Amino acid sequence: MTSLVLLFFGLPSGSEWFIILLVILLLFGGKKIPELMRGLGKGVKSFKEGVNEAKEEIDKAKEEVDKPVEKK
Repeated sequence: MTSLVLLFFGLPSGSEWFIILLVILLLFGGKKIPELMRGLGKGVKSFKEGVNEAKEEIDKAKEEVDKPVEKK
């Protein structure tokens, strides 16, 4: 089943990438592409920061759970 999915929805080859880039260039124009890439970069950076914050919160919670209970 997996190989069938990859057969129909696999990654584009070299010539397909060229056609995809050409369509993007025609749709957005040469001046808009740097703005789109800049926005994409900011989005990826924001996503990574969010993932790192979530990992830190999980690590803090794990440390609190792993602390020994103080007896009085």
